[in-house]
Amino acid sequence: MRLQEIGYEIRRARIGRGLTQAALARSAGLSRVTLNQLERGVFPELGARKLQALLAHLGLTLAIQPAQRARRSDAIRVAATTASVSFKQPLGDDELILALLTGKIPAGKRPHIRLLFEEAAPSLVRGLIGEVGRWSKPGRVEKNVIKLAHDIGATERIQEWIKSD
Repeated sequence: MRLQEIGYEIRRARIGRGLTQAALARSAGLSRVTLNQLERGVFPELGARKLQALLAHLGLTLAIQPAQRARRSDAIRVAATTASVSFKQPLGDDELILALLTGKIPAGKRPHIRLLFEEAAPSLVRGLIGEVGRWSKPGRVEKNVIKLAHDIGATERIQEWIKSD
């Protein structure tokens, strides 16, 4: 499970309980900014104790269980690998996720994003948008992909990425 998934579930539970970010953050001993970034999937790391305190206030817990043997498609991993094949320094999964959630290209990774948008199969980019989009408000990832494509001048294939299969 990725931190972005946890943040999304925290947001759903908070809203379901009718709590504001400020109230939950205060009761869990976090800043509202930290909670906001965690919910949006852009907070880089949260310690186990802080995460446990936050989850406890929402009536949630983390469970450790054996990994499933049958893996589903992992568009994030495939896209990051695709974007990295021509470069010494790879584009990490977390860097790619952050780019899609924020609309900002990670430092030194502009060529990677360009390669991904220019050469990846449209179905891969759509899968990537769908996978990361689960942890964000509807339409945000699509909007950020369009922004990234405009920023690097790779807009020719946008319609292929945002149309449905």
